[in-house]
Amino acid sequence: MQVQVDIDFDQLVKIVKSLPSVKLQQLKAAIDKKPPLAAANADLEDLLLNGPTATAKQLDTIENNRKAINEWRIKH
Repeated sequence: MQVQVDIDFDQLVKIVKSLPSVKLQQLKAAIDKKPPLAAANADLEDLLLNGPTATAKQLDTIENNRKAINEWRIKH
């Protein structure tokens, strides 16, 4: 079961400040803890798989630009 509560930022700060020092240190450690590398890789994979893709027209434009740049490089 999951419960979601909307807390105003100021209320959250007040709650955090009222924590005992041991719990506050635990909270700071949990916040500062870096996410596991596997989770970061999964996020990147999701971004790449679900990200925008180029249309055929855009790919054609890119190819033509590459050809033009290569011709310019060879001439000069």
